[in-house]
Amino acid sequence: MCTGKCSRCIGIILFPLALCAIVSNILLYFPNGQVLQLSEITDLVWFFHGILGAGILAILPAFMMLGAGGAGCCANSCGMLLSVFLSLLGLAGGVYCVVLSSMALTGGPLCDTGDGEYIYPFRNNTLEYNYLFNQTTWSICKEPENIILWNIVLFSILLAIGAIEAVLCFIQVANGLIGCICGTCMRKKTNILGM
Repeated sequence: MCTGKCSRCIGIILFPLALCAIVSNILLYFPNGQVLQLSEITDLVWFFHGILGAGILAILPAFMMLGAGGAGCCANSCGMLLSVFLSLLGLAGGVYCVVLSSMALTGGPLCDTGDGEYIYPFRNNTLEYNYLFNQTTWSICKEPENIILWNIVLFSILLAIGAIEAVLCFIQVANGLIGCICGTCMRKKTNILGM
């Protein structure tokens, strides 16, 4: 596969991933479809790792990859070099999303344990007693309803999306460097008669 086609394929894949990351991050602001006070939303949601990290920072290189992989003015060494720099930005965004999603999954959600005060009941637990592996502890959180499942599903989606985007952007860095040095395989086709 030519570096231009590879670049185009990666760009096309990044768009739906970025959109899913943005939607997942927005859903974290509305646990179980409820509108909460700002102080009742899990703190790591406010780092915008799905909107900014796996969203916007993945869309920027995706646009460039489509341009660098197409037959337009960017299908040259300069376009591939620019896609390398933007892919490094996308790689950083994917890693940012993975790190924050991992931290959020490890620490657990902010919830009301029944006394009207919102706390993090699962922070500072060892992995042996972690709520992720012990579903019976989920009953500690009374409000918002199903907050633990909500956070686990959405942060896991963000973790997976961030990891996939980081890998794709890393592949594009290598692909872009090859395309920059060797060319993008964009040659004019000639017919059988050589005209």
